[in-house]
Amino acid sequence: MIPSQRAFLLLGLGVAIAAFVATFFSLTLSFAVTAIFDFLLLSFVVFDGFQVRFHRVEISRQPLGKLSIARDNPVTLSVRSPTTTARILIRDTYPPSFKTSATELQTTLSPNSAEELTYTVYPENRGEFQWGDIQVRQLGQWGLAWHQWRVAQPQTVAVYPDLVGLRSLTIRLTLQSTGNLRSSRRFAMGTEFAELREYALGDDPRTINWKATARRASTAWHNPLQVRVLEPEREQTLIILLDRGRLMTARVKGLQRFDWGMNAALGLALAGLNRGDRVGVGVFDREVVAWMPPERGQHQLSRLLERLTPIQPVLLEPDYMGAVTKVVKQQTRRALVVLITDIIDVTASAELLAAMQRLTPRYLPFCVTLRDPQVDAIAHTPTLEISQTYDRAVALDLLAQRQVAFAQLRQKGVLVLDAPADCISNQLVDRYLQLKARNQL
Repeated sequence: MIPSQRAFLLLGLGVAIAAFVATFFSLTLSFAVTAIFDFLLLSFVVFDGFQVRFHRVEISRQPLGKLSIARDNPVTLSVRSPTTTARILIRDTYPPSFKTSATELQTTLSPNSAEELTYTVYPENRGEFQWGDIQVRQLGQWGLAWHQWRVAQPQTVAVYPDLVGLRSLTIRLTLQSTGNLRSSRRFAMGTEFAELREYALGDDPRTINWKATARRASTAWHNPLQVRVLEPEREQTLIILLDRGRLMTARVKGLQRFDWGMNAALGLALAGLNRGDRVGVGVFDREVVAWMPPERGQHQLSRLLERLTPIQPVLLEPDYMGAVTKVVKQQTRRALVVLITDIIDVTASAELLAAMQRLTPRYLPFCVTLRDPQVDAIAHTPTLEISQTYDRAVALDLLAQRQVAFAQLRQKGVLVLDAPADCISNQLVDRYLQLKARNQL
């Protein structure tokens, strides 16, 4: 039982009454009036808080599904009031490392009514986390005291990579695959025949099927031209190597660089599976700690999610040559090999350059690096103070050193994508779809 603000105001009123009696009557009478007033007030407060026990609200937390890292995940509490009006304060025991939209929820329910209260949590780390009890305070009918109790709602919830982003990407890829959007049809030009359709303005005249057009002309008087719709070749192989070494432990935009890399790897895997390719993933530091051989089908994405989610980055230097050797031994057919990591300069990345060169010419090597956008901001912001000028000079030098390393990779036939860590997923998927459309695999 906790006294409310109204109880303290009444207590202050009692002090004022005691001062009035002491001024105009006697000090003894003032003590007696104060004692009687305080006793009656305390009795009412205790009774008001006690009677809430018989009119408690019913509260529960709706089951939590899989949470996404770096996303606002909704948490819903269901509340049902008794036969009386209920004013309540609720504090849920969520994991302390999560950011939240509201630490306390407050509402007033009319008699025999139900309501759902929602707040969001923003996790910055993957793994399993424990929810605790729900702490509830309900105000008495007279508004003098809060009755407080706990509702046992223990629950263990797993935080996965960016599932929300994967769902959005699924919708996007589905729209591109339907053929309803003309821009998608034109973007998906490839080598494998998909269907015949009528010629539309802007189509490549080289895709006109003259035999089908001749047959169509005998039965249709309007727009008999028929064009072949070609789609990218399917059942190719995509292998993703994800570095979990020292450079991937740094935090960028609130997340570890490894988490941004994992989101990008899963997004690329989803795109590859959606396009009918075989997708395999390896995670490495000094050795390959996880290897999932290339397979087709959406079940492969579920396996990747379950296998990759528990993996965390470590403070070890990665063995690029060992990871590439694993791919060469496991995969004899030509494949697109995407290595997601980061680069400092040519000297520090010498092993990476040598490893990527080993993949040519049998494979198509693709080096993806996750840049820190804060370095970009410092490098491209004009400065006035000397200390800021030094910071900008260092940032410009870091970017210049990266470009030298990228130039050497390109000279050796390696594809390169360098983008801010928080933008890498979409850019990587777009680049993969371009490679498919141009039949570079």
